[in-house]
Amino acid sequence: MYIEVNGVRLFYKVSGKGPAIILVHGNGEDHRIFHETAKLLEQDYTVYALDSRGHGKSSGGDVLGYDIMADDVAELIRDLKLERPVYCGFSDGGIIGLLAAIKYAGIFSKLVICGANTDPRGIKGFWLLLFTLMEKLHSDPKTSMMLKEPHITGEQLSRISIPVLVLAGEKDLIRENHTRYLASKIKNSYLRILPGERHGTYIVHSRKLYHFIKKFLKK
Repeated sequence: MYIEVNGVRLFYKVSGKGPAIILVHGNGEDHRIFHETAKLLEQDYTVYALDSRGHGKSSGGDVLGYDIMADDVAELIRDLKLERPVYCGFSDGGIIGLLAAIKYAGIFSKLVICGANTDPRGIKGFWLLLFTLMEKLHSDPKTSMMLKEPHITGEQLSRISIPVLVLAGEKDLIRENHTRYLASKIKNSYLRILPGERHGTYIVHSRKLYHFIKKFLKK
């Protein structure tokens, strides 16, 4: 399905029945990475799997930025009249969720943040160098965005009062001390560093994420 928000056309897939949960992918991906998770969640929830602007079947690749992507999510929630949905975001999707929760207090009931960073310096040095080289070779606005944004402060994170599950892999491309810092600044957060997991191994076409979400939502 499609919806017009902020001058762009966003694609989203709806499945299941029950309370709403929004799934948002990472940089350069689309909603299909959550196929296995959505199939399990739709037994108890109405799942909205979104393609962010400039990704997948959505338009808007010429104007990218985490702030405006957070605005996209907020407008989608308003237009679809969703009542305080749960939000789960991976990587860039996690950043978008944090910004939306900060900017639009009360818009979500709970947050699940996977492999997100609050500053480009939260990315490990090897990966930061690799992304810098990729951007120089291909001038991809998605990569450029990732190298320049976000810049979320501890004070901003402290404004989030809803329950937040913060997940990251033990071998994530995000620095572990950065993930721990992020979680420490959110008052009502639950941190899980997952043994043996990389940035997306427990998310992309995996059933593992479902079990973490399900346990968190039962609390």
